[in-house]
Amino acid sequence: MLNFRDFDVLTFDCYGTLIDWETGIFSAVKPILASRGKSIPDAQLLELYGDFEVQAESGEYHSYRDVLQSVVNNLAKQLAFTPTLDELHSLANSIPQWHPWPDTVGALKKLKNRYRLAIISNIDDDLFQSTRRLLQVPFEPVITAEQARCYKPSLEIFRLALEKVGVAPNRVLHIGQSIYHDVLPAQSLGLATVWVNRPSARTGVGAVKRADGKPDLEVTSLEKLAQLAEG
Repeated sequence: MLNFRDFDVLTFDCYGTLIDWETGIFSAVKPILASRGKSIPDAQLLELYGDFEVQAESGEYHSYRDVLQSVVNNLAKQLAFTPTLDELHSLANSIPQWHPWPDTVGALKKLKNRYRLAIISNIDDDLFQSTRRLLQVPFEPVITAEQARCYKPSLEIFRLALEKVGVAPNRVLHIGQSIYHDVLPAQSLGLATVWVNRPSARTGVGAVKRADGKPDLEVTSLEKLAQLAEG
């Protein structure tokens, strides 16, 4: 069991953990599919999204806007239609309307009373700015894929975060929704981890690549995490 007194800094994944990104993804993608008379189960759509995102984030660095455009393009190829330019940009353009989970802001405000809060996110700097105001608490630092020029689960983005946080890894607790992107790489650098197993149409995985790992703690909500930290 984690001893929450052992930590000075909490680092968070953002999209999926703090932000309900599955609802955001569906809001952008489903209208495109419906306009083409295409329909696939939600769990399959999330699996394809996760696979295509990992493909786009591998190799040479590209902006997250480009990653999302590639995801839409590959979904279109999979389902045999040609997307318009507006449709290719639909996911990135929808991010300002992606909302926090209902428990996010309240939990963050409680946690902020005891810890420094930081973000480690596969996102572009300007796209995160549209999200930052919705979270209603200050994060210092915010580490993005754009700054690191790579995407989680690359260790380089975590190393950059540790450098900017400026405390020993054993004083940092990393919190994320993805075993693949967050738990496994953070653990490899000596960070304790919390897996936030959010509700999903693809239970236990969500819109990410499937991976096996054992976090130090599993919770189903940020509210539960805040309660444990307070207690």
